[in-house]
Amino acid sequence: MIAHPETRARLQTVCIALVALVAVVTAMRLAKGLLAPVTLGLIVAIVAAPGMRLLARLGIPRAVSASISLVFVGALTMLLIAGLGPIVMDLIGQVPRIEDEIRWWVIDASRAIRGLESVQFELEQSLAEDGEAVEEAMPSLLDAVSVAPNFAAQLLTFTGTFFFFTLTQNEIYASIKSQAAALRQADKAVSHYFLTVTAINAGLGVGVFATMTIIGIPNPILWGAAAFILNFVLYLGPVMLLVALGVAGFTEFNGAYSLLPALAYFLLNMTEAQFVTPTLVGQRLQLNPLVVFLAILFGLWLWGPIGGIVSLPLLVWVTAFSAHQPSPPSELDTDLTPAQA
Repeated sequence: MIAHPETRARLQTVCIALVALVAVVTAMRLAKGLLAPVTLGLIVAIVAAPGMRLLARLGIPRAVSASISLVFVGALTMLLIAGLGPIVMDLIGQVPRIEDEIRWWVIDASRAIRGLESVQFELEQSLAEDGEAVEEAMPSLLDAVSVAPNFAAQLLTFTGTFFFFTLTQNEIYASIKSQAAALRQADKAVSHYFLTVTAINAGLGVGVFATMTIIGIPNPILWGAAAFILNFVLYLGPVMLLVALGVAGFTEFNGAYSLLPALAYFLLNMTEAQFVTPTLVGQRLQLNPLVVFLAILFGLWLWGPIGGIVSLPLLVWVTAFSAHQPSPPSELDTDLTPAQA
């Protein structure tokens, strides 16, 4: 049976598009070391655009404004690392204690279910082997030294992309006159979304810190900071923190009270996700949850943590850019166009 020429042409087009898509994704994955910091630099520059416009209104030259923005982003990053460093180290220090608690839970549960003393020995032996495997998997000083040049190269790529895009953004957009308005609207959407979500996540972190302090769970500032950071990774981040609080509750408390930390965080997160974020972000930037989830997963698979960070801003940017594209004239408008003499 011979296919219709139009059907065959469409099938060929679809096949070519699929092959091109696979080729592009493969190239993006292979060029992770270059494309990931470049994309992160562009996203951060777009987020910092309102500050650039403010400096421009104050009459500060654009080169100076770009330098100020770069210094500000670097200082903010250093402050974030310095502030989160002790929290992360404290969290790492809690891991052995949580592992011991989980070990005894499993042993007690196995005893109750099976009543076999050999289960304890097997579990302890298995956990000891896992511990040795974890120690072997931990990066050594030599590994860190070998990774340092790659990190320095990516940092330089990010810095250069951020500075030069911030410096020449107006010229770049002016050279694309037909899309300049849509590009600027997309940039504004990303800036508005990111800054608003950052403020919301900060409020959630403060709420988690206060709640955990009232409940009496140790290191409440750690849980507040974790809630602030993980809430940027939609769906996956809150689930991770919910599980962690569940484990922490069972290690610190007994009975039904052990469920309180996870339950309190669940209520706070649900309030933020269902009422606060939709009200402040606005319906025009609401995205399909499935698309958001798949975009984050794809970003994590493609570029690792950087991909998870930039996937949502990119999705917001593409959505806003598409929404501001001029609609093609309809057939009715074409028919009503006056004929030329």
